[in-house]
Amino acid sequence: MRFSVILRYVGTVMLCLSAIMAVSAGISYASGDTGFYPLLLSALLTLLLGGFPMIFVSKADSITTKEGFMIVVGSWVVSCVVGMFPYLIWGGEFSLVNAWFESVSGFTTTGASILTNIEALPQGLLFWRSATNWIGGVGVVMFALLVLPSLGTNKMALSGIEMSSLAKDNYRYRTQKVAKILLTIYIGLTIISTLALKLAGMRWFDALNHAMSASATGGFSTKNASIGFYDSPLIEWILIAVMFLSSLHYGLIYSTFTRKSNNIFRSEVVRVYVAIIVGATLFIATSLYFADIYPNIFTSLRQSVFQTVSLITTTGFATADTNLWTPFAVVILIILSIICGCAGSTSGGAKVDRILLYFKVLVARLRGQQHPNAVIRIRLDGILQEDRQVNTVTLFLTTYFVLILLGTLTSTLLGLDLLTAFSSSVAFIGNVGPGFGAVGSLDNYAELPSLLKIQGSVLMLMGRLEIFGFIQFLFIRMWR
Repeated sequence: MRFSVILRYVGTVMLCLSAIMAVSAGISYASGDTGFYPLLLSALLTLLLGGFPMIFVSKADSITTKEGFMIVVGSWVVSCVVGMFPYLIWGGEFSLVNAWFESVSGFTTTGASILTNIEALPQGLLFWRSATNWIGGVGVVMFALLVLPSLGTNKMALSGIEMSSLAKDNYRYRTQKVAKILLTIYIGLTIISTLALKLAGMRWFDALNHAMSASATGGFSTKNASIGFYDSPLIEWILIAVMFLSSLHYGLIYSTFTRKSNNIFRSEVVRVYVAIIVGATLFIATSLYFADIYPNIFTSLRQSVFQTVSLITTTGFATADTNLWTPFAVVILIILSIICGCAGSTSGGAKVDRILLYFKVLVARLRGQQHPNAVIRIRLDGILQEDRQVNTVTLFLTTYFVLILLGTLTSTLLGLDLLTAFSSSVAFIGNVGPGFGAVGSLDNYAELPSLLKIQGSVLMLMGRLEIFGFIQFLFIRMWR
């Protein structure tokens, strides 16, 4: 394994991060706040670290699969490390562990924060936080598909670390075409949502930051009260639309606009996804109304639909303190935090595709017991699922829940109550952001012990890299 080649490609990612840090520094300079020098120094340091391997290591014509895993996963880890620099140099609430947690949360689009006073941050640092969300939305996918598309069969191994095989099913195009689709839809959603939020009453700066977070389903806000600060139904509906679209398969969105047959309206997964959102919204709204938490059914519906979409898309924006909601509503929201959005989107979590496929496998198993000689084929969105795919999904879901239970066990061992421990573990592995209890929608993760913040950051990375990509990275030396 050639570490020099790995460093060269990781250096490419660092150069991109350095450029965005420089933009953030420019924002701080224009606003005259205290974030200019921390961001400028971070940009220069990241530039130096990324520039050396680009200068002294020649470009490789091909890479091995092992090198591919090291490049992609290594890029994520290094991004989180250099993402700490602006926080550490600025100081404030950012200890070493807090800076690492905030950086990982940003790049993995989790949106969990240790900040007790977000509005105290200079504008440049606020923009950097949102930029980490935006980069993390499709960062490694774009890196694998745009920077390394000419490396033969290795491109599939690289993209497979970040993009599951389920996500690839609805991309019926070549790799370069997939990259253009991702880039076009992602940037388009960000620009349109920025303009819409500005017209709805936000400042340009706030509109851009929230648009970047919503498009990435990240959830970092510039306000302590998140979206509840604005108390605007129009802003909430704009964000609901952006969060929902961002949680759909980008290939299906592209096919819908280009009038292809495999579009949003014909997708079985999307229909199930919409049904879950509608059903959860109505159940929660009814529960809130009859519990007299809100004065009328319309307010209950407004709060219900925003929190439902926010959590199932793994964005994590908030308009209300969900800790005050009924236990029934809390349970539904936790279930939504496990299911989450569609494969091929910027959403995290177990993905509704896998949940649907699991139930199809369950039904097929029952039918197989009734008709032992029958040949039962399982399809998802019209695509035949091979036994290997089915087994992978089953293994993924099993590992997913085992990690949640292990995270819960560790958290309770270190003193957290059961609701906080379980919901925070779900939020970490699913890249959701807010949990319940001490880490509710209007709370933060500042009071968590340092060990749990480190554990949470590992779970966030595992969730963002579809678990197995991260595990492969940990055991890379055992490959033969």
